[in-house]
Amino acid sequence: MSIASAIVTYVIIWWLVFFMALPFGVERPNEDEVEVGHEPGAPKKPMLVKKALVTSVITAVLLAIWWYVQSSGLIKLDA
Repeated sequence: MSIASAIVTYVIIWWLVFFMALPFGVERPNEDEVEVGHEPGAPKKPMLVKKALVTSVITAVLLAIWWYVQSSGLIKLDA
């Protein structure tokens, strides 16, 4: 696996894991807490930085596993 393909794989896995992590820990505000002009379904605290950091760690682990599996020859993608 070249560096370019590793970067592309990391980015793709990162976005997939990030979208899976977005719903965790989401709390909607009460009806009396919603300010005028704000979406009532928007979360109180989205915790995006925490989710991005956790996503980065998970993605690094998954990429390391994939790199090992591919380099060890367990799975060959060459034609």
